[in-house]
Amino acid sequence: MLAAYLLGSFSSAITLSHIMGFADPRSEGSNNPGATNVLRIAGKKAAALTLAGDVLKGLIPVAAAHAVFDNPLYVALVGLSAFIGHCYPLYYRFEGGKGVATAIGFIIAFDWMIGLSVITIWLAVARISKLSALAALSAFLCLPIIHVVWRGDYPVSAVLAGMSLILIYRHKSNIQRLLSGTELKSHINKDESSNDG
Repeated sequence: MLAAYLLGSFSSAITLSHIMGFADPRSEGSNNPGATNVLRIAGKKAAALTLAGDVLKGLIPVAAAHAVFDNPLYVALVGLSAFIGHCYPLYYRFEGGKGVATAIGFIIAFDWMIGLSVITIWLAVARISKLSALAALSAFLCLPIIHVVWRGDYPVSAVLAGMSLILIYRHKSNIQRLLSGTELKSHINKDESSNDG
């Protein structure tokens, strides 16, 4: 769990900003070190690399935990640790991203069928609403419910529910804008501040 947290604390967005020479995402756009903000300030290539890095932070520790542990609860706790590392990174004064991409990597590696279900909900809501924050919130609200219905493993479902609650909390500004009707659609420009991973 400690190793997963330390890996999760590594910021793909901030590291790439140094390597590729674009502005630190904490000081531009929505000031969030996630793939959506990187897309906004640096373009598709940098955003794709950021997204891949953030997904891998959730996927790699969980895949490694599967190889070590037979107990799915232990594996889920490793994934949760990586997710918390992304949201509250040790290396950046505990100020991280919103966790969507890392959570996706975690759930795909943990249970690919449930991961596929979450992605399907995310894509469907995004396509209908054009609101990326609403899509992420909808998908992760459904995650623990899907898991408990399909797998009946209540301790693991509780871990997934905890992750979902943290993710929802990290989107509190998006929720306020959704409730007020001011959340921006998913098209990107430099003035937008919608959902970020």
